[in-house]
Amino acid sequence: MNLLLLPGLLCDRAAWAPVLPHVQRVADCSIPDYADETSLGAMAERVLASAPPTFAVAGHSMGGRVALEIVRRAPGRVERLALLDTSCRARPPGAAGDGERAGRLALLALARERGMRAMARAWVQPMVHPERLADAALIEAILDMFARRTPVQFAGQIEALLARPDATGTLRAITCPALVLCGHEDGWTTPPQHEEMAALMPGSRLAILEHCGHMAPMERPDAVGAALVEWLRAKRLADAKDVQFAR
Repeated sequence: MNLLLLPGLLCDRAAWAPVLPHVQRVADCSIPDYADETSLGAMAERVLASAPPTFAVAGHSMGGRVALEIVRRAPGRVERLALLDTSCRARPPGAAGDGERAGRLALLALARERGMRAMARAWVQPMVHPERLADAALIEAILDMFARRTPVQFAGQIEALLARPDATGTLRAITCPALVLCGHEDGWTTPPQHEEMAALMPGSRLAILEHCGHMAPMERPDAVGAALVEWLRAKRLADAKDVQFAR
């Protein structure tokens, strides 16, 4: 089986590298790059242009949004769908949406003024489980990954996320085996948001990883890898109401 692993905001193959030893045993894996695209639709089209005729797709964070755009455009090519630490709703109106925009633009300003690595040091604080902030290997891997990007790329991906469409209709139409997974301590895309997505896809499996924040593939690669292998091998997934807590 072909498996596309879609990275999130400012991420690259390093975000998925810890999971590869698990999934490469059961799938032919590729990790696309979005280049300088500035919309989720354009990112999806770039991925589709080089993708095999049919494939399973797993998207983390912004990559989950790209995965949903791929399903919207080419549902017949998607054999399985996994959404990790992501969401399906458009940016909310009013104060909540304005607050999100202001927060993202403040990070962009920091990246422009002090560099991507300095921005990443601020960004990573709420994005991993608090106990992992002292894990030098994990934090340095995240900082190195973000430092490989530029403020121009950051601005483009922020633009894409702020303009994200509502994907609830896309989720309701999905009939392929689906996995919805997040960290229990993910404060950016929370467990209730993932419960909503799973409920929109009858037959999907919901997995919530304990002691894990937003960067699940890097924080808990063994648990994420095991969940993905089960998803890739399963003929019929558990009902969405059967919440799995991986330890």
